[in-house]
Amino acid sequence: MTNLAFEVLGARPERYAAEPTLQIQLRINETDGDRIHAVALRCQIRIEPQRRRYSETEMARLVELFGCAPQWGDSLRPFLWTHVATMVTAFTGSTVIDLPVRCTYDFEVAAAKYLHSLDTDAIPLALCFSGTAFGAAGAGNGAGFNAGPVSWDQDVSYALPVSVWRETMDLYFPDSGWMRVSRDTLDSLTRFKAARALPTWDHTIEQLLKQAGEAS
Repeated sequence: MTNLAFEVLGARPERYAAEPTLQIQLRINETDGDRIHAVALRCQIRIEPQRRRYSETEMARLVELFGCAPQWGDSLRPFLWTHVATMVTAFTGSTVIDLPVRCTYDFEVAAAKYLHSLDTDAIPLALCFSGTAFGAAGAGNGAGFNAGPVSWDQDVSYALPVSVWRETMDLYFPDSGWMRVSRDTLDSLTRFKAARALPTWDHTIEQLLKQAGEAS
């Protein structure tokens, strides 16, 4: 088994992707001094909501996910955000890479609901690594190569600033978000919008909320 150790150095929005993406900067250290030819790296990223405090506003937004505050002792449990896979090129000693994490604003997804509910502070993450590392067959002789698994015990905690996630989403959905509805619901909304000559979908939803007495 190849001895790799991981460290998160920071995160930033990716400004030129086809979909909302943030880059987590990762340092990988080979602790035995062997040359690494390549790593087929996989990473499971979990959100650990129990590792932070919440404002009253945030708690109100999170009722759908975790229930009311008295239930949080049981309901605040780690859950999956996403899986990421990338190839790491050859290095000796250590290397720094960007781990691309695609973000969704689909509110049918629990992670998107959670992330949208946060105003400040950080998002507590656990990065769990696996994959295959390819190295020299014999130490220092350069003849051939071998393959070994990345150790499953290389979990890393990282507090991702909420501001970085919001900046990432604002690059692709400035001051907005989106939600999925059925075709029948969309047809009904279209008829409602047309019948009242409402100029945008924002105006349409706002009008419906006013009629229901829920407009802010």
